[in-house]
Amino acid sequence: MSTVRGKVAVVTGAGSGIGRQLALELARRGARLALSDVDELGLGQTADRARALGAEVHTARLDVSDRAAVEAYATAVAEHFGVVHQVYNNAGVAGGGAVLDTDWAEYDRVLSINLFGVLHGTKAFLPHLIASGDGHVVNVSSLNGIMGQGSMTAYCTSKFGVRGLTESLRAELLAAGHPVQVSVVHPGGVRTNIATAAWEHAKAQGQEVTAAEEARHRRYNEKLLRMPPEQAARIVVDGVEAGRPRILVGNDAKVVDLLVRLAPRLYPVLVARAERRFAGGA
Repeated sequence: MSTVRGKVAVVTGAGSGIGRQLALELARRGARLALSDVDELGLGQTADRARALGAEVHTARLDVSDRAAVEAYATAVAEHFGVVHQVYNNAGVAGGGAVLDTDWAEYDRVLSINLFGVLHGTKAFLPHLIASGDGHVVNVSSLNGIMGQGSMTAYCTSKFGVRGLTESLRAELLAAGHPVQVSVVHPGGVRTNIATAAWEHAKAQGQEVTAAEEARHRRYNEKLLRMPPEQAARIVVDGVEAGRPRILVGNDAKVVDLLVRLAPRLYPVLVARAERRFAGGA
């Protein structure tokens, strides 16, 4: 078991979406919070709501892709609270299309945040978690850390990487006998702005957008991103408190996990077929 009450919990990407709701759920359960994001306005709003719930809150603007900044942040949080018990490496972005169409800059952007950002946070905070005597690393992967999809190569690569990193870390800590639990989180379709933010980024970079692609984006948000982030956060924190090594968030994540296990050769065919139907508006 890994209780939350009284613990110092670090949440990256806390300015919106799942990160914000994780912060608020942890606040409701009596945690002390270190919250960060690149979006200072959103971060401030989250902090205000967490303080209204009675939590002690430390905030900092943080780009998780900046290794030196994350290392300095870990030191600052440990100095502020005197101890760090839990880190929720949640910050992430969507993006990255087909291999033939995606430039290196997009791969660098997505991997530097989604994969190296999680590695930076894990490595920087791990000594503090070990020193606490009751630590927990919580790394947020995705449904796409279980199942690969076409035209999402950068994102899937990053989220499979988070899964591999987290499972390897768990094995290391068990072998070493360190007092740190490790969980990987696989959310399914959660109603956040991550897909829209990626869409707006692509348009800002000059990517041509057709009417069909606009319609597909709307259908994606309406039909697939259904779970409220508040519910997702409750599932994650429940899983952390129960000490679960794998936390599947949503029935869609559970179904995909089962499909991939039972039909590893068939599932890519089914995914491609579903993608064609979805793109056609069926």
